[in-house]
Amino acid sequence: MKPLIVANWKMNPTSREEAKNLFNSIKEGIGSAKIEVVICPPFVYLPLLSGLTLGAQNVFYKEGGAFTGGISGAMLKDLRLEYVIVGHSESRRYLKETDEIINQKIKEALDSGLKIIFCIGETAEERDADQKNEVLERQIKKGLENIENLENINIAYEPVWAIGTGNNCSIEETKESIEFIRKLVRPDTRILYGGSVKSENSGEYIKDAGANGLLVGGASLNAEEFIKIVKSAE
Repeated sequence: MKPLIVANWKMNPTSREEAKNLFNSIKEGIGSAKIEVVICPPFVYLPLLSGLTLGAQNVFYKEGGAFTGGISGAMLKDLRLEYVIVGHSESRRYLKETDEIINQKIKEALDSGLKIIFCIGETAEERDADQKNEVLERQIKKGLENIENLENINIAYEPVWAIGTGNNCSIEETKESIEFIRKLVRPDTRILYGGSVKSENSGEYIKDAGANGLLVGGASLNAEEFIKIVKSAE
């Protein structure tokens, strides 16, 4: 199974010129990488970028209609996107996305022919209360409820307490979580790790923790650093 490395730029950078320069630097640096690389920039930059596989950072759960600010799966597919991130902890927190809403979003995106990067992960409080596995199981089962075409689902395990904190999850704990997740999904499902990933630890998550790829946040905004991460996964 080919590793999948995803760059989540979040709400960065702040100009079209910066976005194009970052994208082109990454494209030139990774060349003909032997792994699958997906860039997920903010919506407004998607039409400006080409030459690498693109994904969106979110999607609305309706095909169309009076939903101000919504972006449908059909719109994303029309832009020739292949992937979409669904269920990121920041969307769960700031946009108040529930497991039920995430389930609807996954269905809409799949119906539009998109591949899913489905994010799951526990908070520090849930981890400390020894509820991690319970949380992960609930998020997976609720998020994928009544969905049959699971071949286009990729799971991104992102412990909430590790995202953007510099406090990445240990290789041993990540391996345990991935092994637990693997019992709940299809055998051929790619399971990614995300949470303060950098080039110094990226290769270990794939070689030692058993991840099938990475979801990279802040480090993906530095072309040189992200290229090193891609190379470490080859």
